[in-house]
Amino acid sequence: MAKAILNPGKEKRVLGGHPWVFRSDIREVQGSFTPGDIVDVLSSRGRFLGRAFYNPQSQISLRMMTLHDEPVDRDFIFRRVKEAVDYRRTFADLHSCRMIFAESDRLPALIVDSFGDVLVMQCLALGMERFKHDAADALQELLHPAGIYERSDVPVRTLEGLELTKGLICGDVPDRVEMVENGVHFWVDVKEGQKTGFFLDQKENRAAIAPFVKNARVLDCFTHTGSFALHAGHFGAREVIGVDISDYACQFATENARLNHLEDRVRFVEANAFDLLSEESREGEKYDVIILDPPAFTKTRSAVASATRGYKEINLRAMKMVRDGGYLVTCSCSQHILPAAFMDIVRDAARDAHVQLRQVEYRTQGKDHPILPAAPETQYLKCGIFQILH
Repeated sequence: MAKAILNPGKEKRVLGGHPWVFRSDIREVQGSFTPGDIVDVLSSRGRFLGRAFYNPQSQISLRMMTLHDEPVDRDFIFRRVKEAVDYRRTFADLHSCRMIFAESDRLPALIVDSFGDVLVMQCLALGMERFKHDAADALQELLHPAGIYERSDVPVRTLEGLELTKGLICGDVPDRVEMVENGVHFWVDVKEGQKTGFFLDQKENRAAIAPFVKNARVLDCFTHTGSFALHAGHFGAREVIGVDISDYACQFATENARLNHLEDRVRFVEANAFDLLSEESREGEKYDVIILDPPAFTKTRSAVASATRGYKEINLRAMKMVRDGGYLVTCSCSQHILPAAFMDIVRDAARDAHVQLRQVEYRTQGKDHPILPAAPETQYLKCGIFQILH
C-alpha cells in the first residue's frame, strides 16, 4: 500500500478530526498507486494517522476513511452504512430523510436521500466511486427500497476527474415519487429535480414555523416546489403566496398544493423575488409572516461580499413588509456565509429597516445532516425566526 507523507505540522488537522487533507499539505507519496486507491497517511515523522482515498488530481487529495489500521473494503463500507442507518432509526422517519451525509457519516463524498420507498444516491469523489455499488448493496439489505437512483450529475465531479452520470442503480424508480414530510405530501422529481430532487435539510425548520403561521397571511420567497409554503398551509395559514422565478417550480408546487387539498389557500407566483419584494414594499403590502429561503448566493469565498449585499437587501425589504408583531423566517445555505456573519447581516438589515428584532429561534440543518465540529464545512445552513417590532 502506498504511503502519503504530510508536510510538517499538517497532521494537526487530521488529529483534530478533519476528514480532508489538501494537495498542498502532502510532502510526498511513496509507492505505486492508482488514483482513487486507499493509502496510508503518515505524519512527517512517520506516525500512522489513518487511511484515506488518494486522488492527486483533486484539490482535496486525501479523504480520510479511518484513523485505524484496518482494511477499507466491502465489509468496511457495509459497517459504515449500517452505522448511518442505525443513527437515523433513533429519531427519523426513514421515508423522508438524508440517510447518508458524506463526511459526517464517515463516508466521504457520498450522499443518500430517502423519498418514500426510493433512495437517491450522489457520489462526488473518485475513491468513493469504487465503493458506491457496495454502499447500494448495503442499503438494499438494510432498508429494502423499491429502487435506488443515482444523481451524480453535478459539475463538482469534474474536479475529481469523474464524468457526470445519472441512472438506475437497482430496482424500479418512477419519474416522480410521493413523500410525506411532517404530515405534508410532496411529489419529488428524483430524476430531473435539483440535486437529489428535494431539499431535506430544512425539514425540522419547516416544522418549527407551525406556531407562527396559524390564521396568518404568509409570503414564501424562493419557494422552489413549495415546501415552506405548503407547511404554512398545512399548519393553518389563511393565505399563502409562494414566489419562485422558475415556471417549472411553480407548476410543480401547484401540483403539490393539489396533492394536499390546499389549492384554495396556497397559490404560487412566477416572479423574481427581489423584484416582487421591492414592488410590494413600495406599495405598502403587509404580511403576518415572510419566509426567505434563497439558494446559495455564493459558492466561493471571493463572492462573499456580493452575497452579503444580496442577503441584506432581501431581509431589509422583507422586514419592512412584516406587520408589527409578525415574524420573519430567514435562511442562508451558503457555506461561506458563517453563522456570525449571517447574524450581522440580519442585524444590519433591521437597523436600516428601522425595526427591532426579537430572536425567537436560531436553527441549523436537521439531525439527519449531522455536523462535525472539527469540520466547519459540514455546518452550512442558517435559519433564524425573528419577531418584527416596529
